[in-house]
Amino acid sequence: MREITVVTENRVGALAAICEALGGVGVNIRAISAQAMGDTGIIRLLTEDETSAKNVLEKSGFRVALGDIITVKLRDRPGELAKVARKLAAANIDIESVYILGKNNGDVEIAVKPASVRDALIALRK
Repeated sequence: MREITVVTENRVGALAAICEALGGVGVNIRAISAQAMGDTGIIRLLTEDETSAKNVLEKSGFRVALGDIITVKLRDRPGELAKVARKLAAANIDIESVYILGKNNGDVEIAVKPASVRDALIALRK
């Protein structure tokens, strides 16, 4: 799975335009995060079809970047995400973004976009 990052002008309706473009070609959003930083909006998306999502967003005039992520299943209790973050920090791996994908039967699944997927997978196996 890959994360789609959209950088846009921070304006009313920008998120609506992104979601409409995706919905118009049948791309479902699995996870989303949106932040405004001054005049810039940063939207991070996870979908089941990043190729179609990237294509329609670029055709709609948005700047789009793709990045690899890893998914991790944790117990849904305090401190579990801290353990993952600490293992990555101890291996000097920057976390560029993190999402909660869902919860089920006492577990939580997260998506992490590390600076290095390979190094993150090694660090998390320790």
